[in-house]
Amino acid sequence: MEANNKTKVGISADHAGYQLKEVIKKNFEENLEFIDFGTHNDESMDYPDVAHPLAKAVLDKKVEWGIAICGSGNGINMTVNKYAGIRSALCWREDIAELARQHNDANILSIPARFISDEMALDIVEAFSTFEFEGGRHQRRVDKI
Repeated sequence: MEANNKTKVGISADHAGYQLKEVIKKNFEENLEFIDFGTHNDESMDYPDVAHPLAKAVLDKKVEWGIAICGSGNGINMTVNKYAGIRSALCWREDIAELARQHNDANILSIPARFISDEMALDIVEAFSTFEFEGGRHQRRVDKI
């Protein structure tokens, strides 16, 4: 039996981000193993209910990193960032996602579902999943967080 060598990623979205969450999962299922913390439909719900389990999974190393999605990206981002050790970055362009990983050692990607296209979101996830923390001069800054 072949071992699963996919990167394990947590993903959460509120009702506004539900459809985009499903698009991301479908497009990256070949390379990433998703642990889906919900929501599982587009009925109105409260983003903290799916943000807290995601943040805990990242901190407990049940997943390597996470994706958090809501309408503006702000509410879910604020929620996960309440946890010491979480460095969630709200990204609406792929170069911001790249720098969030390289310079800030971001471990959760927050996406504003109502303000970007599916294609842009996929490019952002691709960048976030590709780049790694550079360390060096950036480490002392991250340590001060």
